[in-house]
Amino acid sequence: MEAAAARIFGLETASALDLSSGPAVGEARRRGRGTLTNASGRFERERREAIDDGWGSLEELPALATTVTEEKAKRIITRNDSPDLSFDRSINPYRGCEHGCTYCFARPTHAYMGLSPGLDFETRLFAKPNAADLLEKELAVPGYQPRTIALGTNTDPYQPIEKQWMLTRRILDVLEAANHPVGIVTKSHLVTRDIDILARMAAKGLAKVALSVTTLDGKLARSLEPRAATPAKRLEAIRLLSEAGVPTAVLVAPIIPAVNDAEIERILDAAWHMGAREAGYVLLRLPHEIRDLFREWLVANRPDAARHVLSLVQQTRGGKDYDATFHLRQKGTGPFAWMIGRRFEVARERIGFNKRTLRLDSGHFTPPARKGAAAAEQLSLL
Repeated sequence: MEAAAARIFGLETASALDLSSGPAVGEARRRGRGTLTNASGRFERERREAIDDGWGSLEELPALATTVTEEKAKRIITRNDSPDLSFDRSINPYRGCEHGCTYCFARPTHAYMGLSPGLDFETRLFAKPNAADLLEKELAVPGYQPRTIALGTNTDPYQPIEKQWMLTRRILDVLEAANHPVGIVTKSHLVTRDIDILARMAAKGLAKVALSVTTLDGKLARSLEPRAATPAKRLEAIRLLSEAGVPTAVLVAPIIPAVNDAEIERILDAAWHMGAREAGYVLLRLPHEIRDLFREWLVANRPDAARHVLSLVQQTRGGKDYDATFHLRQKGTGPFAWMIGRRFEVARERIGFNKRTLRLDSGHFTPPARKGAAAAEQLSLL
Protein backbone atom coordinates (compact mmCIF):
# COMPACT_ATOMS: atom_id res chain seq x y z
CA MET A 1 0.00 0.00 0.00
CA GLU A 2 2.83 2.39 0.85
CA ALA A 3 4.51 1.76 -2.50
CA ALA A 4 1.22 2.23 -4.35
CA ALA A 5 0.57 5.49 -2.55
CA ALA A 6 4.06 6.67 -3.42
CA ARG A 7 3.38 5.99 -7.10
CA ILE A 8 0.03 7.79 -6.92
CA PHE A 9 1.66 10.92 -5.56
CA GLY A 10 4.80 10.63 -7.64
CA LEU A 11 6.94 10.51 -4.56
CA GLU A 12 9.86 8.95 -6.41
CA THR A 13 10.27 12.26 -8.23
CA ALA A 14 10.55 14.43 -5.10
CA SER A 15 7.09 15.90 -5.24
CA ALA A 16 5.55 18.05 -2.51
CA LEU A 17 4.97 14.86 -0.51
CA ASP A 18 8.47 13.48 -0.93
CA LEU A 19 9.28 10.88 1.73
CA SER A 20 12.61 12.46 2.58
CA SER A 21 13.12 10.49 5.78
CA GLY A 22 14.34 7.46 3.86
CA PRO A 23 13.08 3.98 3.01
CA ALA A 24 10.43 2.44 5.22
CA VAL A 25 11.45 -0.25 7.69
CA GLY A 26 9.75 -3.56 6.92
CA GLU A 27 6.22 -3.84 8.27
CA ALA A 28 6.98 -7.08 10.13
CA ARG A 29 9.90 -5.42 11.97
CA ARG A 30 7.97 -2.32 13.00
CA ARG A 31 4.62 -3.92 13.76
CA GLY A 32 2.90 -2.01 16.54
CA ARG A 33 5.03 1.09 16.03
CA GLY A 34 3.84 4.53 14.97
CA THR A 35 6.35 5.64 12.34
CA LEU A 36 7.62 3.99 9.20
CA THR A 37 11.25 5.10 9.02
CA ASN A 38 14.34 5.58 11.16
CA ALA A 39 16.40 8.25 9.42
CA SER A 40 19.36 9.80 11.20
CA GLY A 41 18.75 12.86 13.33
CA ARG A 42 19.20 16.34 11.90
CA PHE A 43 22.50 16.93 13.74
CA GLU A 44 24.29 13.89 12.34
CA ARG A 45 26.99 14.36 9.71
CA GLU A 46 26.28 11.00 8.15
CA ARG A 47 22.97 9.57 7.02
CA ARG A 48 22.67 5.81 7.27
CA GLU A 49 20.05 3.61 5.67
CA ALA A 50 19.57 -0.15 5.80
CA ILE A 51 19.78 -1.45 2.21
CA ASP A 52 19.04 -5.03 1.18
CA ASP A 53 22.13 -6.42 -0.53
CA GLY A 54 20.06 -8.76 -2.68
CA TRP A 55 20.38 -11.75 -0.38
CA GLY A 56 17.27 -10.98 1.62
CA SER A 57 19.34 -9.89 4.60
CA LEU A 58 16.84 -7.29 5.78
CA GLU A 59 14.10 -9.89 5.98
CA GLU A 60 16.17 -11.78 8.53
CA LEU A 61 16.34 -8.90 10.99
CA PRO A 62 14.28 -9.37 14.17
CA ALA A 63 11.32 -7.20 15.10
CA LEU A 64 12.24 -3.91 16.71
CA ALA A 65 12.34 -4.35 20.48
CA THR A 66 12.07 -1.70 23.17
CA THR A 67 15.34 -1.06 25.00
CA VAL A 68 15.80 1.14 28.08
CA THR A 69 19.11 2.80 28.97
CA GLU A 70 19.73 4.32 32.39
CA GLU A 71 20.54 8.01 32.31
CA LYS A 72 22.16 9.58 35.35
CA ALA A 73 20.61 13.03 35.27
CA LYS A 74 22.29 15.97 37.01
CA ARG A 75 19.07 17.94 37.46
CA ILE A 76 15.44 16.88 37.17
CA ILE A 77 13.34 20.08 37.26
CA THR A 78 13.31 21.77 33.85
CA ARG A 79 12.43 25.46 33.67
CA ASN A 80 10.76 27.36 30.85
CA ASP A 81 9.56 30.92 30.21
CA SER A 82 7.19 30.17 27.32
CA PRO A 83 4.11 32.40 27.21
CA ASP A 84 2.20 29.50 25.65
CA LEU A 85 2.48 27.32 28.75
CA SER A 86 0.60 27.60 32.03
CA PHE A 87 3.58 26.29 34.04
CA ASP A 88 7.20 27.33 34.40
CA ARG A 89 8.68 24.01 35.51
CA SER A 90 8.33 20.36 34.60
CA ILE A 91 9.75 16.89 35.15
CA ASN A 92 10.36 14.20 32.56
CA PRO A 93 11.55 10.93 34.13
CA TYR A 94 11.94 9.35 30.66
CA ARG A 95 13.31 10.25 27.24
CA GLY A 96 11.51 8.80 24.25
CA CYS A 97 8.06 7.27 24.47
CA GLU A 98 6.86 3.79 23.65
CA HIS A 99 3.33 5.02 22.89
CA GLY A 100 4.65 5.79 19.42
CA CYS A 101 2.28 8.68 18.65
CA THR A 102 3.07 9.60 15.06
CA TYR A 103 2.53 13.32 15.62
CA CYS A 104 4.41 13.66 18.94
CA PHE A 105 6.06 17.10 19.12
CA ALA A 106 8.81 15.65 21.37
CA ARG A 107 10.22 13.37 18.69
CA PRO A 108 12.85 15.89 17.47
CA THR A 109 14.46 15.88 20.93
CA HIS A 110 15.85 12.40 20.26
CA ALA A 111 18.16 13.98 17.70
CA TYR A 112 20.04 15.54 20.64
CA MET A 113 20.92 11.99 21.69
CA GLY A 114 22.33 11.16 18.25
CA LEU A 115 19.26 9.04 17.53
CA SER A 116 16.40 9.11 15.08
CA PRO A 117 13.17 10.94 15.90
CA GLY A 118 11.49 8.11 14.02
CA LEU A 119 11.51 4.53 15.24
CA ASP A 120 14.39 5.17 17.66
CA PHE A 121 12.19 7.59 19.62
CA GLU A 122 9.68 4.86 20.39
CA THR A 123 12.07 1.91 20.80
CA ARG A 124 15.31 3.29 22.29
CA LEU A 125 14.20 4.82 25.57
CA PHE A 126 16.05 6.40 28.48
CA ALA A 127 15.07 6.27 32.16
CA LYS A 128 16.37 8.52 34.93
CA PRO A 129 16.49 6.23 38.00
CA ASN A 130 17.77 9.04 40.25
CA ALA A 131 14.82 11.32 39.39
CA ALA A 132 13.12 11.15 42.79
CA ASP A 133 16.38 11.66 44.72
CA LEU A 134 17.27 14.67 42.57
CA LEU A 135 13.80 16.12 43.06
CA GLU A 136 14.09 15.84 46.84
CA LYS A 137 17.43 17.67 46.74
CA GLU A 138 16.15 20.41 44.47
CA LEU A 139 13.05 21.02 46.57
CA ALA A 140 15.27 21.32 49.66
CA VAL A 141 17.45 24.08 48.21
CA PRO A 142 17.12 27.19 50.41
CA GLY A 143 14.94 29.81 48.77
CA TYR A 144 13.08 27.38 46.50
CA GLN A 145 9.69 28.89 45.59
CA PRO A 146 6.99 26.25 44.93
CA ARG A 147 4.78 26.42 41.86
CA THR A 148 2.94 23.67 40.04
CA ILE A 149 5.28 21.09 38.54
CA ALA A 150 4.03 19.56 35.29
CA LEU A 151 4.53 15.85 34.62
CA GLY A 152 4.12 14.67 31.05
CA THR A 153 5.29 17.69 29.08
CA ASN A 154 7.79 15.98 26.78
CA THR A 155 7.05 12.27 27.05
CA ASP A 156 4.29 10.40 28.83
CA PRO A 157 5.17 9.73 32.49
CA TYR A 158 2.87 6.69 32.40
CA GLN A 159 4.16 5.05 29.23
CA PRO A 160 4.41 1.22 29.44
CA ILE A 161 7.91 1.09 30.96
CA GLU A 162 6.61 2.95 34.03
CA LYS A 163 5.08 -0.37 35.13
CA GLN A 164 8.57 -1.71 35.82
CA TRP A 165 10.55 1.44 36.62
CA MET A 166 7.91 3.24 38.74
CA LEU A 167 9.82 6.53 38.48
CA THR A 168 6.64 8.60 38.25
CA ARG A 169 5.21 7.04 41.40
CA ARG A 170 8.44 7.72 43.30
CA ILE A 171 8.30 11.33 42.14
CA LEU A 172 4.72 11.60 43.40
CA ASP A 173 5.86 10.21 46.76
CA VAL A 174 8.37 13.04 47.07
CA LEU A 175 5.86 15.69 45.98
CA GLU A 176 3.22 14.40 48.39
CA ALA A 177 5.66 14.42 51.32
CA ALA A 178 6.57 18.03 50.51
CA ASN A 179 2.95 19.12 49.87
CA HIS A 180 4.04 20.32 46.42
CA PRO A 181 1.40 20.86 43.66
CA VAL A 182 1.57 18.74 40.51
CA GLY A 183 -0.31 18.64 37.22
CA ILE A 184 -0.18 15.50 35.05
CA VAL A 185 -0.85 15.03 31.33
CA THR A 186 -1.10 11.46 30.03
CA LYS A 187 -2.70 9.12 27.52
CA SER A 188 -2.35 6.12 29.80
CA HIS A 189 -4.81 4.24 31.98
CA LEU A 190 -1.80 3.42 34.19
CA VAL A 191 -2.31 6.77 35.95
CA THR A 192 -5.15 5.09 37.86
CA ARG A 193 -2.55 2.93 39.63
CA ASP A 194 -1.57 6.03 41.60
CA ILE A 195 -5.07 7.09 42.59
CA ASP A 196 -4.16 6.51 46.24
CA ILE A 197 -1.49 9.23 46.16
CA LEU A 198 -3.35 11.53 43.78
CA ALA A 199 -6.56 11.41 45.82
CA ARG A 200 -4.72 12.37 49.00
CA MET A 201 -2.96 15.22 47.23
CA ALA A 202 -6.18 16.37 45.53
CA ALA A 203 -7.90 16.60 48.91
CA LYS A 204 -5.31 19.29 49.77
CA GLY A 205 -5.63 21.05 46.41
CA LEU A 206 -2.28 19.69 45.25
CA ALA A 207 -3.08 17.57 42.17
CA LYS A 208 -4.99 17.52 38.90
CA VAL A 209 -4.80 15.21 35.88
CA ALA A 210 -5.49 15.82 32.18
CA LEU A 211 -6.16 12.93 29.80
CA SER A 212 -5.33 13.50 26.15
CA VAL A 213 -8.09 12.05 23.94
CA THR A 214 -7.28 12.36 20.25
CA THR A 215 -10.15 10.32 18.86
CA LEU A 216 -12.96 7.98 19.88
CA ASP A 217 -12.28 5.78 16.84
CA GLY A 218 -10.31 2.77 18.08
CA LYS A 219 -8.93 1.95 14.62
CA LEU A 220 -7.65 5.49 14.07
CA ALA A 221 -6.18 5.59 17.58
CA ARG A 222 -4.31 2.34 17.02
CA SER A 223 -2.81 3.77 13.84
CA LEU A 224 -1.91 7.20 15.24
CA GLU A 225 -1.00 6.12 18.78
CA PRO A 226 -0.26 2.39 18.52
CA ARG A 227 0.81 1.68 22.12
CA ALA A 228 -1.22 4.26 24.02
CA ALA A 229 -4.38 3.29 25.90
CA THR A 230 -7.52 2.88 23.81
CA PRO A 231 -9.98 5.80 23.78
CA ALA A 232 -12.35 3.77 26.00
CA LYS A 233 -9.61 3.17 28.60
CA ARG A 234 -8.71 6.86 28.68
CA LEU A 235 -12.34 7.79 29.30
CA GLU A 236 -12.47 5.14 32.01
CA ALA A 237 -9.39 6.70 33.61
CA ILE A 238 -11.18 10.07 33.69
CA ARG A 239 -14.13 8.40 35.41
CA LEU A 240 -12.04 6.59 38.01
CA LEU A 241 -9.98 9.66 38.84
CA SER A 242 -13.06 11.86 39.10
CA GLU A 243 -14.84 9.37 41.34
CA ALA A 244 -11.77 9.37 43.60
CA GLY A 245 -11.96 13.16 43.94
CA VAL A 246 -9.07 13.97 41.60
CA PRO A 247 -9.90 16.98 39.38
CA THR A 248 -9.68 15.90 35.74
CA ALA A 249 -9.46 17.65 32.40
CA VAL A 250 -9.66 16.46 28.81
CA LEU A 251 -7.28 17.62 26.10
CA VAL A 252 -8.43 17.22 22.51
CA ALA A 253 -4.89 17.07 21.23
CA PRO A 254 -3.79 17.28 18.62
CA ILE A 255 -6.65 18.34 16.37
CA ILE A 256 -5.68 17.20 12.87
CA PRO A 257 -7.60 18.86 10.03
CA ALA A 258 -9.73 16.39 8.03
CA VAL A 259 -8.57 13.50 10.25
CA ASN A 260 -10.11 13.96 13.69
CA ASP A 261 -11.51 17.50 13.78
CA ALA A 262 -15.04 16.15 13.20
CA GLU A 263 -14.86 14.50 16.64
CA ILE A 264 -14.31 17.61 18.77
CA GLU A 265 -17.85 17.79 20.10
CA ARG A 266 -18.19 14.05 20.67
CA ILE A 267 -14.91 13.85 22.60
CA LEU A 268 -15.92 16.74 24.85
CA ASP A 269 -19.35 15.26 25.46
CA ALA A 270 -17.93 11.82 26.32
CA ALA A 271 -15.30 13.27 28.67
CA TRP A 272 -17.89 15.43 30.46
CA HIS A 273 -20.08 12.41 31.17
CA MET A 274 -17.03 10.65 32.63
CA GLY A 275 -16.36 13.49 35.06
CA ALA A 276 -13.91 15.86 33.35
CA ARG A 277 -14.68 19.50 34.13
CA GLU A 278 -11.92 21.35 32.30
CA ALA A 279 -11.05 21.09 28.60
CA GLY A 280 -8.45 22.38 26.16
CA TYR A 281 -7.12 21.69 22.69
CA VAL A 282 -3.95 21.97 20.61
CA LEU A 283 -3.78 22.14 16.83
CA LEU A 284 -1.40 19.72 15.08
CA ARG A 285 2.21 20.87 15.24
CA LEU A 286 4.83 19.69 12.71
CA PRO A 287 8.26 21.01 13.77
CA HIS A 288 11.50 19.62 12.37
CA GLU A 289 11.41 15.89 11.54
CA ILE A 290 7.74 15.45 12.50
CA ARG A 291 6.78 17.04 9.20
CA ASP A 292 8.22 14.16 7.20
CA LEU A 293 7.16 11.47 9.67
CA PHE A 294 3.56 12.67 9.60
CA ARG A 295 3.57 12.90 5.81
CA GLU A 296 4.73 9.30 5.67
CA TRP A 297 1.85 8.30 7.94
CA LEU A 298 -0.63 10.14 5.73
CA VAL A 299 0.62 8.50 2.54
CA ALA A 300 0.46 5.06 4.16
CA ASN A 301 -2.88 5.47 5.95
CA ARG A 302 -4.83 8.23 4.18
CA PRO A 303 -3.46 8.30 0.62
CA ASP A 304 -6.71 9.64 -0.84
CA ALA A 305 -6.83 12.57 1.60
CA ALA A 306 -3.12 13.29 2.12
CA ARG A 307 -2.92 16.36 -0.11
CA HIS A 308 -6.11 17.80 1.35
CA VAL A 309 -4.95 17.28 4.94
CA LEU A 310 -1.59 18.92 4.31
CA SER A 311 -3.24 21.80 2.49
CA LEU A 312 -5.46 22.47 5.50
CA VAL A 313 -2.50 22.20 7.88
CA GLN A 314 -0.60 24.78 5.85
CA GLN A 315 -3.65 27.05 5.82
CA THR A 316 -3.46 27.16 9.63
CA ARG A 317 0.27 27.95 9.57
CA GLY A 318 0.51 30.90 7.19
CA GLY A 319 1.21 28.66 4.18
CA LYS A 320 4.00 26.75 5.94
CA ASP A 321 4.06 23.31 7.52
CA TYR A 322 4.69 24.89 10.92
CA ASP A 323 4.96 28.29 12.55
CA ALA A 324 6.66 28.32 15.97
CA THR A 325 5.69 31.90 16.80
CA PHE A 326 4.68 32.33 20.44
CA HIS A 327 0.92 32.70 20.98
CA LEU A 328 0.28 31.13 17.55
CA ARG A 329 1.93 27.69 17.60
CA GLN A 330 -0.73 26.01 19.77
CA LYS A 331 -3.83 27.29 17.94
CA GLY A 332 -2.70 28.34 14.46
CA THR A 333 -4.01 31.20 12.33
CA GLY A 334 -6.32 31.70 9.37
CA PRO A 335 -10.00 30.89 8.68
CA PHE A 336 -9.76 27.13 9.29
CA ALA A 337 -7.91 27.55 12.60
CA TRP A 338 -10.46 30.19 13.60
CA MET A 339 -13.32 27.79 12.82
CA ILE A 340 -11.71 25.03 14.92
CA GLY A 341 -11.32 27.43 17.83
CA ARG A 342 -14.91 28.66 17.64
CA ARG A 343 -16.32 25.14 17.39
CA PHE A 344 -14.32 24.12 20.44
CA GLU A 345 -15.39 27.16 22.44
CA VAL A 346 -19.07 26.78 21.55
CA ALA A 347 -19.08 23.07 22.46
CA ARG A 348 -17.15 23.71 25.67
CA GLU A 349 -19.59 26.42 26.71
CA ARG A 350 -22.67 24.39 25.77
CA ILE A 351 -21.53 21.33 27.72
CA GLY A 352 -20.40 23.30 30.76
CA PHE A 353 -16.60 22.96 30.83
CA ASN A 354 -14.28 25.47 32.49
CA LYS A 355 -16.93 27.10 34.69
CA ARG A 356 -14.15 27.04 37.26
CA THR A 357 -10.44 26.61 36.54
CA LEU A 358 -8.72 24.93 39.45
CA ARG A 359 -5.57 26.64 40.69
CA LEU A 360 -3.43 24.30 42.74
CA ASP A 361 -2.31 25.36 46.20
CA SER A 362 1.39 25.92 46.91
CA GLY A 363 0.80 27.34 50.38
CA HIS A 364 1.24 23.98 52.14
CA PHE A 365 4.77 23.41 50.81
CA THR A 366 7.17 21.90 53.32
CA PRO A 367 10.76 21.61 52.02
CA PRO A 368 12.35 18.17 52.45
CA ALA A 369 15.03 18.01 55.11
CA ARG A 370 18.43 18.54 53.54
CA LYS A 371 20.61 15.48 53.86
CA GLY A 372 23.42 16.26 56.25
CA ALA A 373 21.64 19.27 57.72
CA ALA A 374 20.80 17.46 60.96
CA ALA A 375 24.40 16.34 61.41
CA ALA A 376 25.62 19.90 60.79
CA GLU A 377 23.23 21.21 63.46
CA GLN A 378 24.55 18.68 65.95
CA LEU A 379 28.15 19.64 65.21
CA SER A 380 27.31 23.34 65.68
CA LEU A 381 26.42 22.54 69.32
CA LEU A 382 29.93 21.27 70.07
